[in-house]
Amino acid sequence: MRITRAWMSLIHHLSMGKSNILVLGAGGQLGQELQAAAEGSVQHYFFMSRSELDVTDLLAVKLFVQKHHIDTIVNCSAYTAVDRAEDEAEEADHINHQAVAGLAELAKECGLYLIHISTDYVFRGDSHLPITEDEIPCPQSVYGRTKLLGEEAIRHTGCHALILRTSWLYSTYGANFVKTMCRLMQEREELSVVFDQIGTPTYARDLALFLVSILDQNVGCRHEGTYHFADEGVCSWYDFAEAIRHHMGYHCRICPVRSGQYPTKATRPSYSVLDKSKLKRAFGVTLPHWQTSLEECLRKLTWTDTNE
Repeated sequence: MRITRAWMSLIHHLSMGKSNILVLGAGGQLGQELQAAAEGSVQHYFFMSRSELDVTDLLAVKLFVQKHHIDTIVNCSAYTAVDRAEDEAEEADHINHQAVAGLAELAKECGLYLIHISTDYVFRGDSHLPITEDEIPCPQSVYGRTKLLGEEAIRHTGCHALILRTSWLYSTYGANFVKTMCRLMQEREELSVVFDQIGTPTYARDLALFLVSILDQNVGCRHEGTYHFADEGVCSWYDFAEAIRHHMGYHCRICPVRSGQYPTKATRPSYSVLDKSKLKRAFGVTLPHWQTSLEECLRKLTWTDTNE
């Protein structure tokens, strides 16, 4: 066999305990936070937005994997427009289910490690106890159903995979609840926000830092299975909005309303607090409280606005 320079480089790379990591969906809020968190990492990352490498184009992904000797894929790609998904079920399924099934098959075929980000929306959300990984999923929306089908496709292949369910993700990047509230509170004197949907806001940077930390570990120490990741604490969307208003010093009045007074196409879980005990035991991590992380995010947003 002819030993090429690229092959020798790969052998050296692996002998040094480094990975070639492909991040799909790098243009989203988690993907951008991951890119920032990976600065200084010992691993070699390839950050690809959907316009650069479409997760639904499995052939293109496979060619990229082969060309760059990828051994790990982090899938941050998702169709996340929860209400629009009710009208665009086929598109949501294409991205959240079929594309994920293709990635899982590729991971199985090539011996890759796959990290996939899922959601609290796979659950019915009608209990009043933190939801463990053993809870039977029962999604109430197209978005939740397609995300669950993606999870099941990964498990069906038996590939080496880590599935992380998270909740109420926000960031300084992209479109999310925190940035929307900051904009609306400056534009309006009064806002109505639901108080009967309970969960845990999760700063995407916290999840990104966690991902980088586990990917920096020895390849032989990588975990598989399904885990829940979210920041600590519990609140309603109303409480979340009030915390934003308080920290930013806005004078907008926040009015608590029931979900029935704010109808949406997709049904949201009324209670989707994720139990993180399994993750904390397995990975030995301490998670920040959502209010602490929110303050950090808002400081960054304020600094960005001031320096633009």
